[in-house]
Amino acid sequence: MMRQNKSWMMLLAVLLSFSLLLGACSTNGGAKETGAPAESGTGGGNAGKDETVELSWYTIGTPQKDVNRVMEEVSKYTAEKIGVTIKMTQIDWGDYTQKMQIATSSGTPMDMMFTASWAFDYVQNARKGAFYEIDDLLKEQGKGIVETLDPAFLEGSKVDGHNYGIPAKKELPALEVWRFNKTLLDKYSLSMDGIYTLESIEPLLKTIKENEPDITPFAITKDYMPVLPYDYLISNLPMVVSLDKGDYKVVNVLETPELKAALDTMHSYYKKGYISPEAATTNGLDDTQKSGKWFLDRAATTPFADNLWSSSYGYPVVSTPASESMIFNWSVMGSMQAISANSEHPEKAMEFLNLLNTDPVLRNMIDSGIENVHYKKTADNAMENLDDSKNYDMPTFSLGNVTLTYLNPGDPENKWDEYKVFNEAGKVAPTLGFNFDTTSVTTELASIQNVKGEFWSALMTGTVDPNEYLPKAIEKFKAAGLEKVIAEAQAQLDAWKAANPK
Repeated sequence: MMRQNKSWMMLLAVLLSFSLLLGACSTNGGAKETGAPAESGTGGGNAGKDETVELSWYTIGTPQKDVNRVMEEVSKYTAEKIGVTIKMTQIDWGDYTQKMQIATSSGTPMDMMFTASWAFDYVQNARKGAFYEIDDLLKEQGKGIVETLDPAFLEGSKVDGHNYGIPAKKELPALEVWRFNKTLLDKYSLSMDGIYTLESIEPLLKTIKENEPDITPFAITKDYMPVLPYDYLISNLPMVVSLDKGDYKVVNVLETPELKAALDTMHSYYKKGYISPEAATTNGLDDTQKSGKWFLDRAATTPFADNLWSSSYGYPVVSTPASESMIFNWSVMGSMQAISANSEHPEKAMEFLNLLNTDPVLRNMIDSGIENVHYKKTADNAMENLDDSKNYDMPTFSLGNVTLTYLNPGDPENKWDEYKVFNEAGKVAPTLGFNFDTTSVTTELASIQNVKGEFWSALMTGTVDPNEYLPKAIEKFKAAGLEKVIAEAQAQLDAWKAANPK
């Protein structure tokens, strides 16, 4: 009897297995008959919800309250278009480089990330293997990017002959400006005439300090750097080359008279209360800017940037130049998106970045949020912010092709034509095209970074007396191996110059 029960149970098991096998075959066959893909393809169009791939995107900027809400809408659009959804993680300005170094070193899963010459250094991290080489992806899934970008962007951002990131289509030169809260400028009948140097702003700062105790006269963060006539071989590290002398000599910027003069001025401003006591530890100015409790700061500009800033903050902002218009390596690489070397979906990541840089609907959703929630359209290619824009205020330059973004109030119809004029007016830096290979000095650079963390922000923001702390910093940088790094950089620059006579 027991043997009969066992036989009957075995028969049931066989029949059940056969039934499941038939069901599986039927399901696969049905998918083929209906044309449904086993997983989302590389082309656009109607990928079902079950076939979507979630892409993790790390980017720079003050974390916004509504970022998840906006990404939900973005994901609906991208799921339909290319079969992907987007999870965005924002990291504040001052924390971005350090946190991304930790994340990539520890193997944190991610697909795409912001990189630049000045934040999570593009060249150095490409050489370290943090980014996916995208030469082939650009030919296949990134054709729209290649078609829309000025060839100078992709050529100028190659590392050792290969592309590892997608530059944002934006301005090529770097032009620094002094920005003013126009409400306060007008209140005290102050003028921007004659304003250019760091020293020239003091009479205006003095007026605000004496009359507006709740206002920060000169708003800066821990990343502030004075404008100097030098090109940094690695962003915000002491190795520099003069823009004016034409000698291609690598020097320690901390030993230059121009920097000492700027640090003296900054320290005097700090002592007079023009600068916040927390400047050396301040990551961002988002709250200060939204509240309007500032008078002056400094920023990189673009054509009609005043309109963008005024629209973003909700009150008028005006600016005047604080530097020459120069094309540096770091300005060509000033805003890039890279695909992680560890991404499980590099093709889909490139599809998304291609769509981001070619599709106005997606680009403006990422930039400005949800229509009729964060902004409203005033024409086919124009918009204005709504009250909820304060919950989703993104750095436009960091998110891809800026020429797809809607015009702001006050922008002329020829805004993007003016970008071409702006780009053509830039003066080429003597070191444009030279990328320092740090492979042989990685140990020294790690030590130099540690010294920078000890001194740099405190010195540059004027928080400490340069007469006391600058000699200490110079001594510690040299002890960390700065002279060896400078010698290596000089040898490479000499070889590059011999191979690229101008």
